[in-house]
Amino acid sequence: MKPLPIALILCFLLLPISAYPITLEEGLKIVTESGRDVEIARSDEAAARGGVSLARSPWLPSVDLYGRETWLRYQPESKLPFSIPGASSSIPVSQDQFLTYGVRATQVLYDFGKTTSSVNASKFGLKARTIEIGRQKSIAALDFIITYLDLLESEKLLKVATEEVTRYEAHKKDTEARYNAGVITRNEVLQSDVTLADSRQRLLTAENLRSLRESKINSLLLKPLNDVVKPEEIKASPATGLTLDDAWASAEANSSRLKEMGMAISAKEEAVRATQAEYLPTFYVSGGYEYQENKYMVHQDNWSAIAGVSINLFSGGASSSKTGIARAELRSLKLSREKLLDGIRLEVKSAYLDLQSSAQKIEVTKTAVAQAEENLRLQRLRYKEGVGTTTEVLDAVTLLTTAESNSWKSLYGFKRAEATYLNAAVKDLVALYGK
Repeated sequence: MKPLPIALILCFLLLPISAYPITLEEGLKIVTESGRDVEIARSDEAAARGGVSLARSPWLPSVDLYGRETWLRYQPESKLPFSIPGASSSIPVSQDQFLTYGVRATQVLYDFGKTTSSVNASKFGLKARTIEIGRQKSIAALDFIITYLDLLESEKLLKVATEEVTRYEAHKKDTEARYNAGVITRNEVLQSDVTLADSRQRLLTAENLRSLRESKINSLLLKPLNDVVKPEEIKASPATGLTLDDAWASAEANSSRLKEMGMAISAKEEAVRATQAEYLPTFYVSGGYEYQENKYMVHQDNWSAIAGVSINLFSGGASSSKTGIARAELRSLKLSREKLLDGIRLEVKSAYLDLQSSAQKIEVTKTAVAQAEENLRLQRLRYKEGVGTTTEVLDAVTLLTTAESNSWKSLYGFKRAEATYLNAAVKDLVALYGK
């Protein structure tokens, strides 16, 4: 088989990489259903489900099957209560080597709620893990929205950097034309060259920033990091009309962290009851079958049934210590819930204020862009007429670039603040941005 020509290989390598389009709605569905953190939360839920089954095990009988071979140094014998002249004073009662096997089943009848409390605590833990899945979906949704907006912003900043290079290149042509006409000195041409080179470096930085944010999007979508992403613009503004009081009420009613804390408190209350039940007796029944190899016994196998009660009279202080620890942890959880509630309210207010200030920045930067564009137009006109300087034109280009960059940053800063505010208010981001 002949190797492919080098020219053909280069053609394949230089073919443009097709970009896959992605909308915010499509991305949100992927990260909230298949994201790594969501899958981790689902695994934790499965483990908690197993914990419930484990806690229920005392309600079912425990069955043990056993077998053993025994070797004794001395054969067991029993002394006779009387002596016979010329005969031994003892008789064997067992072999010095024998086989034993059997099966035994034990069932707890009543333990004064110890098992019930353990099962209830496990169920609350399972509910907490289920709530955690929802919380991880919200976190994944917010993270994707922020990353998606970052990518859109980087595209706009890349466009601004490209336009800046174009403007400096246009001015360089003007300076070279005027230099060739003998109107200006070589110094102005060199000044334009240096500024243009610096602008091209900023363009490279903008390209790298977009590439990095593109890779992060691919990571969240579980795609190869080097895939080219073509995001669509976001038009929705779902936070419109959501007041601070409404956001507070929504956060307090729907916060998964508060719900998880509530489940943790309920689980700890059940744990306290379970440890207290260790002071009370446990009633049980047990039965089984056992065979023991012994030729001196009339019946080598036997069936047995036992009904009994056990109570822990003293365990070295372990039961009281466990109860004290559980009560202290319960009080800590209740205090933590109060602290968490204040923290949630502060988080909502901080996001609300950030949203308000971001909205004001948009209006300010829009005016600045229009003014910078007019300033650049006038400076170029003055330069062509010979009444302006190169420095004035270069400064005007820099001002316009700064104004445009600030405008895009304020716009996407507002959109990020909006998503953060909605998340703090515990709103369904997938539903709101999927419309």
